[in-house]
Parts: sequence; structure tokens; C-alpha cells
Amino acid sequence: MLRPYLVDTHCHLGDAAFDADRDAVLANAKAAGVSHVVVIGESLAGSERAVALARGAAGRSATVGVHPHEASNWSDDARRRVLDLLAAPEVVAVGETGLDYHYMHSPREMQRRAFEAHLQIGRELDKPVIVHARDADDDMAAILRSVAPAQPVVVLHSFSSGDAVWEAGMAISAYFSFSGMITFKNWPLTGRLAVCPSDRLLVETDAPYLAPVPHRGKRNEPGFVRDIAERAAVLRGESFDELTRRTTENARRCFGSRIDSSL
Repeated sequence: MLRPYLVDTHCHLGDAAFDADRDAVLANAKAAGVSHVVVIGESLAGSERAVALARGAAGRSATVGVHPHEASNWSDDARRRVLDLLAAPEVVAVGETGLDYHYMHSPREMQRRAFEAHLQIGRELDKPVIVHARDADDDMAAILRSVAPAQPVVVLHSFSSGDAVWEAGMAISAYFSFSGMITFKNWPLTGRLAVCPSDRLLVETDAPYLAPVPHRGKRNEPGFVRDIAERAAVLRGESFDELTRRTTENARRCFGSRIDSSL
């Protein structure tokens, strides 16, 4: 296995796109130098799958939450089920939650209500919260500004937002996680990646979505986080080894010692 090791901090490993060859995908990730995969829960059913995939498995952790697309399904019963799942030792974070006004699969008010509930859960349980933000900068920034620094810890996943969200995230010491979008030819936020504080930087695939160059048009995989880290190192003017070491340290600080478990 290659050193230093990488952590894919956001992977939808439970997606049906991996049903035929999930074990092979993980073997490929290990061969690419990936030591740990954070398996994301995006719905109640998806969260249950994430926990099941991480249970008793080295090199995998899970998150539990309801994506803004699914916010219409948020209820007292959903909250209780999320809390039940969050009690599992494999679970390292709350989410994926947040706001998405691009597709509007759930009304804005329901999205805001569910997002604020997830933040409260993260605060109560002292777990980081994985945040999705798309085309909702004003509301996202306002909600983030209401969060005390690191209470809870916030991870702005696949960061691609504007100045308001960047500034709100900086004010609360959020982590900024960058995905395969940074490899795209016309990606506009090179400056944000370059100036992201080194102790707040994470890398992710968001697999099976957003495959990086040179894999565009293919299914994304956790092993491709290496391509993302290599591009991030170039854009930041750092060595690959240094960026890998730093992002793995950040993932450990954010998600806890379970990140030391290796594939």
C-alpha cells in the first residue's frame, strides 16, 4: 500500500452503483493509497446501509442523517431513528444534511427545519455535522452564522459556494472538503482552495458522483481521491505527501480515532 495514506471523507458507498463490485472497489482504493472511507448516510434507509457497511469493518466509518432532498420526510420519528443509529460505535458524524435550492426536492422551509435539527443533534452529541450546500448561499450563511465556533464542528462538503458561505464557515472554524470538481477545467474556486487553512482542509470523492479528471464520465470511486489530492497539492503549491499527511490528520481530528482503522 502506498504511503502516506489518504482518507476519503465523503463516499456514498451504499449506493446501488457499487452493489456489483463493492469489495473490488475497496480493494482498488487500498491499492491507491486510501486507508479509510467515510460512508455517508443521506436518508434513513441510506443511513442504515452506511452503518451496516461500517459495522465490524476495518477502514470504514459511517454517518447518519437526512439529505435536504429528503427533508420532507423529517419528523419526530425520523429524529428518533437518527438518534438510535448515531449511537452505533461505527458512526462518526451527523448528516449529510444542509440546503439545496437547485433541485428543490423538498420545500425550503422543510429543508431549513431539518438542517437546524441536525445541527442541534450534532451539538447535543458532540459529533461533526456534514453539510451540503447548493444554490442556497444566503440562507446557508445565515444558519452557519448562528452556530458558535466548533459547536458543533461543521464540514462543508464538496465546497463550491460563494463568499458568504466561505466567510461564515471561516468564522465558525468549519472544515472545507474539496471533491473532484477541483480537477474540472473551468472550476472557479482555485483561490479558495489555495487559501484554505491547512488545518481545515479535507478531500473527498462524493462517489459515485463527480468523478475527477481523468475519470470524467465514469463512476466515481473512493480510490480516485488520490487524483483529487494530487490536484489539490498542485493548486496549493504543496507536495503530495505533505497535503496527504495534513488532510489525514485533519480527518482524524474531525472524526476521531476511528479514522486510524485501515482498509
